[in-house]
Order: sequence, then C-alpha cells, then structure tokens
Amino acid sequence: MFASGAAPGADRLPGRLAENVMHFGRVLRSAGLPVGSDRIQLALTALQVAGLQGRRDFHDVLAACFVDRAEHRELFDQAFVLFWRDPDIAGRMMAMLLPKVQAKTDAPPPPENRRLGDALFPHQPQAPAPPPPPQELEVDATLTFSDRELLRKADFETMSAEEWRQAQALLRDLAPLFERITTRRSRRAAHPGRPDVRATMQAMARHGGELWELRWRRRREQPAPLVVLADISGSMSRYSRMLLHFTHALGHAEARVESFVFGTRLTRTTRALRQRDPDIAVARVVRDVQDWSGGTRITQCLHEFNRDWARRTLSGRATVLLISDGLEHGTPDDPRCEQLRFEMERLHKSCRRLVWLNPLLRFAAFQPRAAGIRAMLPFVDAFLPAHNLDSLADLARVLAQRPLRGPQAMA
Repeated sequence: MFASGAAPGADRLPGRLAENVMHFGRVLRSAGLPVGSDRIQLALTALQVAGLQGRRDFHDVLAACFVDRAEHRELFDQAFVLFWRDPDIAGRMMAMLLPKVQAKTDAPPPPENRRLGDALFPHQPQAPAPPPPPQELEVDATLTFSDRELLRKADFETMSAEEWRQAQALLRDLAPLFERITTRRSRRAAHPGRPDVRATMQAMARHGGELWELRWRRRREQPAPLVVLADISGSMSRYSRMLLHFTHALGHAEARVESFVFGTRLTRTTRALRQRDPDIAVARVVRDVQDWSGGTRITQCLHEFNRDWARRTLSGRATVLLISDGLEHGTPDDPRCEQLRFEMERLHKSCRRLVWLNPLLRFAAFQPRAAGIRAMLPFVDAFLPAHNLDSLADLARVLAQRPLRGPQAMA
C-alpha cells in the first residue's frame, strides 16, 4: 500500500473521495478482480485529470482504471452501483455526484455475486472469542479432513463465499473425469498399431529409400459431449441453480457442453454459462429465463427439445443429464403420461447415455410412485441423486465410465 496511507496527489481531490476510492479498490480486490495499488494510484490520478463532472464520467474513469477484461465488467458495474449509491456507504463526499436523496428507506438490492456480497458486507463477530490455550500443531492444513468431509455434504445454497471457493476447487478436480471416446481421425503414435504409410515413406526418403523403421498411427480420443437439461420449476430451482454451477465447471473443461433449462418452456443457456465467473453466469441465467421457479411442463419441453435441438446437439455419442424431480401431472393411464413415455424413449434413442438426476433420491424411503417418474424411469441408463459434492463425485465417476444399457445400468 501507499507509504502514508494515501496516494500521492490525493489531497487535491475533494473531501474524502480519495480514501473512498482506495476502499472501493480493496472491495473489488476482495471480490476477485486483479486490482493492485498501481490501479488505485492510476484511478486517483485520472480523477484529477478528468474531473468530477457527473456520475457517468466518474463511473467511466474508474472502469477504465480498474477493468481490463470483458468478463470483469459486469462484476464492476454491480459493485459500483452498490458501493456508490448509498450515502451511508460512500459518505458525504459523493453528494456532488449523487442526486438529492428523497425520503427512501429501501435498501440496495443484494449483490448477485457471493464474493461481492462478502466484500461489501463482511461478517463482523459480535464479540471477540477468548484466545484458545496454546498448543503445538505438527501439521496446519488450510482445509482439514473434517472440514473437507463437511464441505462435501453441505448444500450449495448454504455455502459462504469462502466455502464456495473451496468447493469450486473440488469441482475442478471432478471436471476432467469424462469418458474418452475414439473418433474417426487419427494421430501419430510411438507404439505399434496401425501403420502410418505416409510418415513411413517420408522417413524412407530421408534415408535414401531404405526402410529403417515403421511409423504408426492411432485413433484420436476426445471427451464425450454432454447435454444438460435442467428443470427450473418451483420445486427444482434450488437444486438446478446448484447444478448449473457444476455445469459451468464442466463447460470450462475440455469437453463440449450444451445446457438447457425448462419450466413451462425450453431455454438454451449455453452462451450465458460461458461467462468465466460462475456466480455472474448463473445469475445471468436466472435473470434471462422468464419461467424460473414457475410451473413445469416436462412433456412439452422434452417434445420441443426432441423436435428443435436433438439433431443439433446429439450426435448419438453425447451423454444427456436430465435434472428433474419427474413430478408431472397426470395418472399412469393419462394421455400425457403416454406422450411423456414417447418423448423419453425418443430422447433415449438419440443419445449415447441418458442419466437422470433426481434430488428426491436423497431420501432413503423414496419410492417411484408418481406417474411421471414411473413413465420416465424405464428409459434412463442411470438414476442418481444430486444435492451435494458427494453426489456430484458419484456423477463424475459415472460420466467417466462406459455406458451400460438396460437393467444392468440401474442395478
């Protein structure tokens, strides 16, 4: 930091503006943006040159100094609105930039990014705990075995920002566990296999036409493509949000991932989940999808996917993750259940493997008694829970294995 607690030339800014700009830079740094002391120095110098003509100019100057990557712009904009809109946070030095405050008691909306929320509103303990008695530690680990076990069983929605960062590291370990499938293309190999006639002839040309050694080729391998269909109805929104974070981690691995969400309609979310920040990516999905936490029409949405998207995203080699509780209205003899069976069978025949993730399986006494579940269950290759890191680890192991069809897969 700066030697005297303030940047050179900061005394030429009105009021305590320089001090609050420095604090704003620390908030951005805590939220994950690479803001160093040089950026804060640059911002204070730029404010002296550009002046304080208005709130928009002030925002643009700080953005130019603190943001250098496109994916950081949305997080910066959220932090700017929350930090500089509230006079209790910014102080009286922002009176020249903010309009006259009317009699408003509404608090600013909570930030969409968990790290930003912890950076702006850090948890303050009510009273300092007494110091523990001194004891000798042979090993001091940042994440002990007990903490790791608790983290693997914790619900994603109840995690703090620090717990989520630790869980994110574990998710990155799960992401590369994809089944490797062979393609029609080949590559050079060092071990005997399929002869590489072209490379062998080139080697013979370099040695005067004499055959010194054979060259070989082997089939290329790539991760099996993945398609995610997540139910976002009122009974599933909590778990779908969690699994969208998992999908985001998978999408930034080497595999090709397509993602869709459905409630009363089907929405493609692949582009939204390409945002590098997982909190912003999932928040963008929640904001853009109109039927989040609404009703559910599983049959209609599966029909729409089979009609409009199956040929674009399923090549017969893709794995489909269906995330739903299967609670479709109707009785086993209802025509809607017959249509649901037809759409599930069509989906099952279009993909390499169909894995159904149902949060109801977290209950030990679960029985597939609902009509929708009974209609869908015969056409899935694996029926798994998905509510914590342990269940996602089991899912990663299933994705890394070759698919099994029929009753053997459900055993």
